[in-house]
Amino acid sequence: MEDINELIKQRIRKLQELRGLGIDPYGHPYETTHKAKELLTQYTDKSASELENDPIECSIAGRIIAWRSFGKAAFSHIQDESGKIQVYFRKDVLDDKFKITKKLDIGDIVGIKGTLFRTKTNELTILVKDFTLLTKSLRPLPEKWHGLKDIELRYRQRYVDLIVNPEVRETFVKRTTIIKFIRDYLEKEGFLEVETPMMHQIPGGAAAKPFKTHHNALGIDLYLRIAPELYLKRLLVGGFERVFEINKNFRNEGISTKHNPEFTMLEFYVAYKDYTFLMDFTEKMLTELLYHIHGTLQIPYGEHTLDFTPPWQRITMYDALKQKGVPEEVIKSHERARDYARSEGIDLRDIHSHAKVLDEIFKEKVEPYLIQPTFVIDYPVELSPLAKRKKDNPELVERFELFIASREIANAFTELNDPEDQKARFLKQVEDRERGDEEAHRMDEDFIRALEYGMPPAAGEGIGIDRLVMILTNSHSIRDVILFPQLKPEKPK
Repeated sequence: MEDINELIKQRIRKLQELRGLGIDPYGHPYETTHKAKELLTQYTDKSASELENDPIECSIAGRIIAWRSFGKAAFSHIQDESGKIQVYFRKDVLDDKFKITKKLDIGDIVGIKGTLFRTKTNELTILVKDFTLLTKSLRPLPEKWHGLKDIELRYRQRYVDLIVNPEVRETFVKRTTIIKFIRDYLEKEGFLEVETPMMHQIPGGAAAKPFKTHHNALGIDLYLRIAPELYLKRLLVGGFERVFEINKNFRNEGISTKHNPEFTMLEFYVAYKDYTFLMDFTEKMLTELLYHIHGTLQIPYGEHTLDFTPPWQRITMYDALKQKGVPEEVIKSHERARDYARSEGIDLRDIHSHAKVLDEIFKEKVEPYLIQPTFVIDYPVELSPLAKRKKDNPELVERFELFIASREIANAFTELNDPEDQKARFLKQVEDRERGDEEAHRMDEDFIRALEYGMPPAAGEGIGIDRLVMILTNSHSIRDVILFPQLKPEKPK
């Protein structure tokens, strides 16, 4: 295989030769009449004789992704955002301009004008009457881009990944379709889309370690938000009854197939409702989304077939633990829980509270088996410092997490609107921070003040857009659904 540097040198020589011929290798706007897919769809029924008797003129622009030269003729495939179509260059049609084709390479972007015809193999093709070089490509496209050995290169050079892998482009088109559907659905249900700050003086709304920065003019440290929750609740205090935001959150945590430090979250809040309303609402919204994207409620995900047919299972956190063989005394006793976790090889480093020990046991013993859509409900109050207590059991809160394919997709609860209870829980979180829990909530006096003005009974939910897109596109790494995922710096060559 030729050294890539030599290939680049060859292309640079062609670029210089083109300039010597008075051709701008980085051209100007180009008017098109069609997209590739549009031509293939619109004229799919046209026979060779019909196209010959009634010529159809067209103009497209795109990237050369294949080239076969036969001396006085050449076949090529041109790819635009819709797909690809074959084009045919002939010397007797292009005259002297045909010699310019010798300066073209796979990867170049060209504009094509011509008429449609069918080849001997009946492939719909454009006979090129004129062409314009719009961009000279100096780097050759990889011949073989698929395979695990290239996976990091694909993420790092997403622009090349998108050129050579149509299924990757389709994933990101589908991602946009999913987000648009959710936005339209919420607006149809009376929700108002809002924007809240990305930089917070006090990080809150979730248990996570924030990114920290400094504002020179104010002379204070700020934090990239870990969640918009506390600002969206302030809007409920202000009189908005249905609000939502689709935007980025930032958490200074590990990177894995399930986690990216920058991720997209939908959060929405509705006054005068509780978490049971949100379970019904979420089930309906996501089943309609499934129909919109796939036309069915059964979709593949890895080795599983996921069935979104309502109603989805609802099970309490404690019952889910018992169902997987965790003894009831482990649920009730802190010491038994710690002993059980150690016996199961569960790491309890820096975890001291009973609720958090149970949460680690849950992650190990239950989460891997939550394949079909399942609402796990009613969590210990300590795990949910912003959620309302259950009337019949004040040690628990009205909260659910939605799991699909062993992944937490949504987190929701009936919102705590008692300022005294909220302040007491914040103080408990402050104590946890002082004991070394970096993810514990901080005291937010302004939020307490907002609650003292009165927040209506409400319910709120967050849905991880990236994880949802993973499920709906059968993708198994969060990096497959984020255009430019965070990676380690590239090593110098």
